[in-house]
Amino acid sequence: MTRWFAIRTAIDGYSFASKAEAKRYVELKLLQQAGAIRHLRLQPRYPLHVVDTRGLAAHIGDYIADFEYEEPDDLVVTEDVKGARTAIFIWKAKHFALEYGRPVREISR
Repeated sequence: MTRWFAIRTAIDGYSFASKAEAKRYVELKLLQQAGAIRHLRLQPRYPLHVVDTRGLAAHIGDYIADFEYEEPDDLVVTEDVKGARTAIFIWKAKHFALEYGRPVREISR
């Protein structure tokens, strides 16, 4: 079993998986207050699907991002803060990009 040693951190009543994620939340909150981004969402959930042999979409799991927001040009940004890139994150990020038509913006700490 792998341990990542992230320290769960709470801010504004939200619990974040790591100090890095909490720090990014503070940054994004300030950007939103300054008008640089809008519609900040925490932990948006996206169902992931595959098409089976009969041509039917089957739900195979969910991708839960850390943050999502809009930039001034109406670009929707889905963001994940990573200390370590796991195989499951890489797979889910690729699947998300194919299914939803936009990449996950990875923030490395």
